[in-house]
Amino acid sequence: MSRGFAALAGITAAAVAIGVAEPVAVLTGPRSAPLIAVGGLVVDLVPEPLKQFAIAVFGTYDKIALLVGTALLLAAFAALLGVLAARRLWLGLVGIAAFAALGVAAALTRAGADAADALPSLVGGALGALTLWAFVAGPLQLEPWPWTPPTPAVPSTPSTPPSSAGPSSPAGSPEAAASPAGSPERAGGPPAGWEPLERSDPESRRRFLRGVGVLAGTAAVAGVGGHLLAGRRGVSAARKAVTLPAPAAPAPALPAGADLSLPQLASYVTPNSGFYRIDTALVVPQVDPASWRLRIHGRVRNPIELSFDELLARPMIERYVTLACVSNEVGGDLIGNARWLGVPLKELLDEADPEPGADQVVGRSVDGWTCGTPTALLRDGRDALLAVGMNGEPLPVAHGFPVRMVVPGLYGYVSACKWVTELELTSFADFDAYWVPRGWSAQGPIKTESRIDTPRPRNRLTAGPVTVAGVAWAQHRGIRKVEVRVDGGPWRAATLAPTVSVDTWVQWSWRWDATPGEHTLQVRATDADGVPQTPQRAPVAPDGATGWHTVKVTVR
Repeated sequence: MSRGFAALAGITAAAVAIGVAEPVAVLTGPRSAPLIAVGGLVVDLVPEPLKQFAIAVFGTYDKIALLVGTALLLAAFAALLGVLAARRLWLGLVGIAAFAALGVAAALTRAGADAADALPSLVGGALGALTLWAFVAGPLQLEPWPWTPPTPAVPSTPSTPPSSAGPSSPAGSPEAAASPAGSPERAGGPPAGWEPLERSDPESRRRFLRGVGVLAGTAAVAGVGGHLLAGRRGVSAARKAVTLPAPAAPAPALPAGADLSLPQLASYVTPNSGFYRIDTALVVPQVDPASWRLRIHGRVRNPIELSFDELLARPMIERYVTLACVSNEVGGDLIGNARWLGVPLKELLDEADPEPGADQVVGRSVDGWTCGTPTALLRDGRDALLAVGMNGEPLPVAHGFPVRMVVPGLYGYVSACKWVTELELTSFADFDAYWVPRGWSAQGPIKTESRIDTPRPRNRLTAGPVTVAGVAWAQHRGIRKVEVRVDGGPWRAATLAPTVSVDTWVQWSWRWDATPGEHTLQVRATDADGVPQTPQRAPVAPDGATGWHTVKVTVR
């Protein structure tokens, strides 16, 4: 078998294994599917610089990029297994077994896993191995084409009679007698000088390719069907059935002029569909509110357990809060402002009554992800929420439905636990949340930052009046002023739009009389405490990027 056909056999076997595992995972949960389970393991184990590179390059599409990359690596690995199996079948089967074992290990080590989560990888691995055997040694294998001896030289004397067996089969040849079909390859190979007419029998080649088409198509149908079935088992219907209670304390009305409504400028309130999403979940957890429970436990005097209905029955407040990801680069868009509805965390923690020294609240997601939030900041009067609503509707599933944490003034990696099911009181000395062992700071207060939204980098502008505008933020401190400068010249004060509170970003604008040429625009903000934004450039790790956002434009 040629390397090309062998590689095709290996890839088809892998497709069968992955495709068949999907409908099995409908029964055991989407996180148990081999591709998702292994991808989740990659997310946890990949070096932090590579993870940040993926976020910087792909942004909110980083998970799709990871799954596509994992699939391509799997295809390359499967092709190699096919080539090895064509030489020694057992090598290919061992390779498939190893991948199935990796899928089992990845599925069983996820939070909340049980023995049934091994089933998709086991079933997929078994059928993948059977497929590889069928192509290499079974009914779909390629049959060799008959060999033909070399054409004898033209005789030098016409008196020499030709062989009665014909020019292509010398009379009395033992090979001809042993192989009437002319296929000595099956008996150990051709004699010297014999050549194959083709690499494989045309009929067996057609049978091989038909097998590839049928099995690959079946795998695709099984994979897509399993994905659709898993979607039907989701919680979209349960989310639509949720009726949010009216807030006991509604959000303040947006002041006139809070949103400048300029082209390219981010809106003051970010729509749910455009709100950034950064988390470690390759598949969005589907949490049924009917079975959801929240435990507040650990170093508390009064442990609490709440159902979703019990949480909804508590008095709720509604607040505008801007959330920001620690992975947001200077000038980046991993930030958004929304109107949140939820129960104040302070009230719940006061009721649980933390013990002395319990300086950390560990939020734990249904998928096992953790964040560590300073207990004192959740009880200092800021509008830290156990949120159930976002912009007037139940939380979107991708943003934490049914319940998530929202904490003003802290980066999401230490506060914004989505799909939250536990709040454990402990201490920073006793427990490191998910990102801390990976090199990030244990505490992540949001830094003062600003961004130019318009004009955009490399925009070509017309000389004359140009509106420069953007957003600035210093959640829970607020912004006192924003300044802009051109080509390193003097700083000019921008005009700040009104805001709802110090917990949201603010829009700003500045009128620039642009002159022809290449120009560099820079922006800086000063928070309400009078502390200016630092010009020092720093990467996102370990506790957030810093520096002045700079935009270069051309004026004609």
